[in-house]
Amino acid sequence: MSILISIVEDQKEVRESFAEWLGNAPGLRCVGTHATAEEALINLPAEAPDVVLMDINLPGMNGIQCVSRLKDLLPNLLVLMLTTYDQGDLIFDSLRAGANGYLLKNMPREELVKAVQQVHAGGAPMSLQVARKVISFFHRAGNSSPELQQLTQRELEILKQLAKGYLYKEIADHFGISISTVRTHVSAVYEKLHVHSRTEAAMKLIGR
Repeated sequence: MSILISIVEDQKEVRESFAEWLGNAPGLRCVGTHATAEEALINLPAEAPDVVLMDINLPGMNGIQCVSRLKDLLPNLLVLMLTTYDQGDLIFDSLRAGANGYLLKNMPREELVKAVQQVHAGGAPMSLQVARKVISFFHRAGNSSPELQQLTQRELEILKQLAKGYLYKEIADHFGISISTVRTHVSAVYEKLHVHSRTEAAMKLIGR
């Protein structure tokens, strides 16, 4: 079955370009486009997309606020933030609101298609510039909090890989372990950090 996509973007040209790119990609289907967050909140539940591309700088309600509202309505919805900005505060505000990835609008169409496929497969894609900024937070983040100190070295290593958006299979291949072992480690990390998702775990890691 195709991955169903809705787009929330106020610039008509950008909105139509993304709809064309994704609508013509094998295995993807665009089911709706919206110019405002308010319009998206009304129509997205009926469209039932698998993935939403969400602009941050929308008129009226912004994209981060919209994601938070959408997650209340559709808890399993996957959201990729689209923006021209790469400031750290916006990245982490988006993740806290429930976004599953963060992309810059100037990325090539092939990377956009790949990002949609990756988030649908369980990843957390980020544009290169954004990933570098997130990794820099990881480098500065210590593991001195009481919760993080409970993690074993392997659990901490897997948490860092998980927070960077790697799939379980990619983490397993990186460490030379089975996917079931990765799942066991991730379950232990979630339990020790008292979280239920990779986004919550990443926020714990960077002290947010």
